[in-house]
Amino acid sequence: MVTPNPDFAKEIAEAGGEEVKMCFQCGTCTAGCPSGRQTSYRVRKLMRMAQLGMKEEIVSSEELWQCSTCYTCVERCPRQVPVVDIVVSLRNIAVAEGHMYDAHKKTAENLASVGHAVTVSDKISALREELGLPAVPPTVLANDAAMSDFSKLLKATGFDKIVE
Repeated sequence: MVTPNPDFAKEIAEAGGEEVKMCFQCGTCTAGCPSGRQTSYRVRKLMRMAQLGMKEEIVSSEELWQCSTCYTCVERCPRQVPVVDIVVSLRNIAVAEGHMYDAHKKTAENLASVGHAVTVSDKISALREELGLPAVPPTVLANDAAMSDFSKLLKATGFDKIVE
């Protein structure tokens, strides 16, 4: 038995997804979704669950993480509902409640520790040198001041708490 959470729409709005109520379930988002062609992801279903206050079902759903954020749904929506923004808001709610896949957590840990989603391996560094490039890319990896600034941003936004 599903128990709707009437306060969930307010929570979604506070997380940046207040336009969820604008969706009238035409299905255009799902029809054009590239992720939906390859997975069980149905964005229309996720939007309806959000409208109905099905918080627990959403935050624990694998489908929430199947959106590739390509924005096809947003481009095609006849009501200009910012679907991807709503999905991101739902993901933020899920993460805040401890629902996060290990792979996503590893990516967050990499960002917090080295400033990149994917670390630069010795093999990549050697290949870069072979190509005449610096072994370390000219990003936060090679710039301590930039990494310090990036770390401050992560702390200011609360991102660093995700990996704790």
